[in-house]
Amino acid sequence: MTEAKKDLQEKINKLSMMEHSLQSFLGQKQTFQAQLMEIESALTELDKTDKAYKIVGNVMVASDKEELKKDLQQKKETAELRIKTIEKQEEKMREKTAELQSEVMKEMGK
Repeated sequence: MTEAKKDLQEKINKLSMMEHSLQSFLGQKQTFQAQLMEIESALTELDKTDKAYKIVGNVMVASDKEELKKDLQQKKETAELRIKTIEKQEEKMREKTAELQSEVMKEMGK
């Protein structure tokens, strides 16, 4: 195998790994988006009621509404931050992937 073909094969392998990483980022982002939706739903329901309950292990116990709200707000902020971080990583990876893909296409066109 010539040096150029080896280099091209390495780039193709790297491109494949980058695509796999992008899929991983997408899965992580979807997980956090689902958590965020659950948290927002819980906050909405919490605003509609006077009593609040929290599940601890297998037991549901009465809880202070404001304390529960504060806890959910913190979880919401954490989820939003993680989503933003993943989106930034995903964008950088997309740029690198597009760059490498362009290189591979040029080399294959020779």
